[in-house]
Parts: sequence; C-alpha cells; structure tokens
Amino acid sequence: MQTLKVVRKTLTLLSEKHSELYDITKQIRDIVLSADVKEGILLVNSLHTTVALFVNEFQAALAEDLKGLFERLVKERDGYRHDDPRYSDCERGNAHAHLRAALLGRSVAVGISRGELSLGRFQSIIFAELDGPRQRSIDLQIMGV
Repeated sequence: MQTLKVVRKTLTLLSEKHSELYDITKQIRDIVLSADVKEGILLVNSLHTTVALFVNEFQAALAEDLKGLFERLVKERDGYRHDDPRYSDCERGNAHAHLRAALLGRSVAVGISRGELSLGRFQSIIFAELDGPRQRSIDLQIMGV
C-alpha cells in the first residue's frame, strides 16, 4: 500500500500591468515534478480577490479577446458601491477587478497522471491579473502517490 503524499508550495508572481494574462503552466509543472507525485491531484489557488485562475488555450489573439470580453462584461468605472466612499472604505477603486475575478474563479484543480499534469494539448493554466501591477501569491497543493 502506498502512502498519500501532500506537498504545499507557494508560487510568487510579480505582475507588470494593470490587467494581464500570464501562462503559469511551466512554473507549476516544474513544482509538480519536484514533488515526485506520480498519480494524484493538484489544486492551484489564488490568495487574492482581484486575480483569477482558469484553464484555456494561451494564444496572443485569444488573450486579447479574453481581455476585451472582461472589459465588455464588467466596465472599469460603472458606479460600483465598492468604489464609492459612502458605502466602502476601499481606496483603490477596484470593484471591477473583484467582479471580474468572481466571474472567472480563483482556483483550478488538475489531475496528475504518470507524474505529468493532465492537460490537453492546447490547455494552459492561466493567471489573470485584474488589479496590478502587484506581487501575488498562488498556493499549490499537490496530493497523491
């Protein structure tokens, strides 16, 4: 019988723009390989409320399309209560970032099979910075045998 291994690591990122998408698959793959888990699951979790994580194809034109979609769905300035000092103590004026992150999600679960991430040929783990530039922490929990 094999013993379940649980490994926790933190990936620290420094975003460069106010709103940007980053492919973090390689950094995550390297961490999973160092954990030496052959079969299991990976949970990638943001420790922030104005970033998002999701799986999709990472391609320049699609990244621009996604950013345009975020901007159309949730405008940057649209009279949000979170940005209004009468209702909130937030000084950053970042309600749009919170709302976009809520739509996209803050965590991703990916299987691990034969020591590799169970991702399709065109799938990447994408980090969406929605209120940068800032230093960000991503928590990784790797569980398996």
